[in-house]
Amino acid sequence: MACKSDCGCKPKEAEKPARRSLPVLGAGASREATPAFTPTSGDLPSPIPWLGAVGPVAPIDAVTTRSALGVVSAPEAAAPRQDDVLSAAPDAQQEAQRLQREMQRREEARRSSLAAELGLMGADEGLSLSAAAPAATASTGAKARPKKLDPKRPGSGIPARPVIRFLVWLRRVSQAGFFALFLYFLFQTAFRGSFGAKAGDAVRLPLPVEAFLLADPFVGAMTLLSTHTVYRGLLWSLGMLALTLVFGRVFCGWICPFGTMHHFTAWLFPSRVGRGASRVEANKTHTYQRAKYYLLYAFLLAAVSGSAIGGLFDPICVAVRAIGLGVIPAAQYILGGGLAAASESQNRVLQALGDRSADLLASHVWNAKQFYFHQTWFICFLLVAILFMNRFIPRFWCRALCPLGAFLGVFSRFALFGMEKDHAKCTDCNLCIVHCQGADSPQGGVKHRQDECHMCLNCENACPEDVIKFRFLPKRGSTIQKPDTDRRTALATAAAGAVAIPAMRIADSIDANYHSRVIRPPGSVEEREFLERCIRCAECMKVCPNNALHPAFFESGVEGIWTPILIPRIGYCEHSCVLCGQVCPTGAIQKITEKEKLGIDQPPIRIGTAFYDVGRCLPWSMATPCIVCEEFCPTSPKAIWVEEADVPKRSDKPGPNGSEPEMLTVHVQRPHVDPSLCIGCGACEKVCPVQDQPAVYVTNVGETRSKTNVILLEGESYNRT
Repeated sequence: MACKSDCGCKPKEAEKPARRSLPVLGAGASREATPAFTPTSGDLPSPIPWLGAVGPVAPIDAVTTRSALGVVSAPEAAAPRQDDVLSAAPDAQQEAQRLQREMQRREEARRSSLAAELGLMGADEGLSLSAAAPAATASTGAKARPKKLDPKRPGSGIPARPVIRFLVWLRRVSQAGFFALFLYFLFQTAFRGSFGAKAGDAVRLPLPVEAFLLADPFVGAMTLLSTHTVYRGLLWSLGMLALTLVFGRVFCGWICPFGTMHHFTAWLFPSRVGRGASRVEANKTHTYQRAKYYLLYAFLLAAVSGSAIGGLFDPICVAVRAIGLGVIPAAQYILGGGLAAASESQNRVLQALGDRSADLLASHVWNAKQFYFHQTWFICFLLVAILFMNRFIPRFWCRALCPLGAFLGVFSRFALFGMEKDHAKCTDCNLCIVHCQGADSPQGGVKHRQDECHMCLNCENACPEDVIKFRFLPKRGSTIQKPDTDRRTALATAAAGAVAIPAMRIADSIDANYHSRVIRPPGSVEEREFLERCIRCAECMKVCPNNALHPAFFESGVEGIWTPILIPRIGYCEHSCVLCGQVCPTGAIQKITEKEKLGIDQPPIRIGTAFYDVGRCLPWSMATPCIVCEEFCPTSPKAIWVEEADVPKRSDKPGPNGSEPEMLTVHVQRPHVDPSLCIGCGACEKVCPVQDQPAVYVTNVGETRSKTNVILLEGESYNRT
């Protein structure tokens, strides 16, 4: 029991504790910049005297981080201090006031030490705080802090630099802007005009719709290795490579439309499982991220062997192919049916809304008629599967499968801009990992994977301890710059890519048994050179106005999967159209002119030859007049000519008393093909009225690009008399 204040006894002298240093929040063992406040024996207060009131005594050495920095809540600052010493003796009141001054001095000293340790003010400012009068504590502390702590942030509450917060929002705007630009170019990859102009009038798209592919460094590297030349349009990819050498993989985090799709999908459809510890574990660096480097090595060696098959995995090609051939036609099929129903309704408002919406979409988003593409279900299935993986692993494609990201990661090791970390400040809150897009180990205590970083800047924006800094020429001591791949696996995958192409070509798909229905677009180079250049981007298929070009499946072998082929039964090659060559980014389809295709002052460009199945042709086999194919033949003179003939035909009515029908004579025009004039456009096959299997069909024999796939001997003609 404490004695009364008027008993006259003197309190016993308190035992002096051992000299110690007061703890400072966030201070590590290795810090030597600012020593913590260390009290001396004279600084220790006397035992607490009787204050004349019953209740708990406030501690004199417990100072929280916020109170040490002078951050107090409004109620605490406004509430008056209760005076509990009014009933005490004068000497006790004086002792209590001395204790209050002592506590204030100690708090000021600790505040100065802690603030200097956290880097919130200079040493001179810290000393001025410790020497300030108690009455000016609040005002002095408020004016001396250049950084205001955010009470909503965890940990120490240190806010991110304003420039980083601005760049994070700028990155989001950049992602949305480039994705919108990509979609706009894709919507404009279509011809919505008329081919009724003269042959000399050029028909071209007004925009460089293939711009994203031209700026793709992986596409440029493949064509360089496969053809030993660089298509002039691909020189734009050098600019993207230069940007990577300065800022790292900014293309992945700021520009890539396919990466933005994955980022948006993961945000729009988050997984209930991928939260908390599961999200942290998913965003850590894993060994499966090496797979994209192995794919990169395999595709580059395949290019050396003479094939640009790596375009199957290029993200820009995947995005154009999946959205242009799958998403847009599916949206047209669904919305088109709804708008057609609205147009046919009895409500005038719905009719007007349906008609105007259909016209707007047909003139800006898709074509006027519904487009269908060969085996596009498989392309759509792969897109959905890849996007679905984002529910479990954020940006799964970018981390595990993207060869373009791996290609840029190799060059990002030389980037001038990068991350720098102060490991001693890290409290393992894992907020940087939770918001990381590239799984590049931004947390303290481990080395940063610069080749995996997308430069999203989320880690510095989320860090409450001021651990992470992005700057030019950062210290590389805690950074892994080169890709972390196993040497044997890398060599094995590279060797597999080198031998895969010869293994595919020893099959019969190219040399021995070339498929007759593999009809390439007009202006295509010879087949082997075509496979060296074609990146399977589907730009030519998207721009074709008649829905004639389609992705091949296995018609041209495994190597030719998703390369363009013409399917005349779905659409024919417009006689004066050369748009497919205009949008081709690699020169697999040459940029020919209308005069070259039409054969003005030179032989026309042929992509195949038409043949008749006389057993199915109506004039030949059924004595039924039909000249539809001859009418639609676009060449001049026409490649299809007709033979006048009177042929017998039974009447469609039975004879009297069940006798045989009467025999009639019908005048028909039997069609024939002149192979010296036929260009293989497929218009005859498209319009043939025999629906299931047309009576006239086109094969690739006689194509201009091949010197061996011929039907006529050089200098010979079957029409000579």
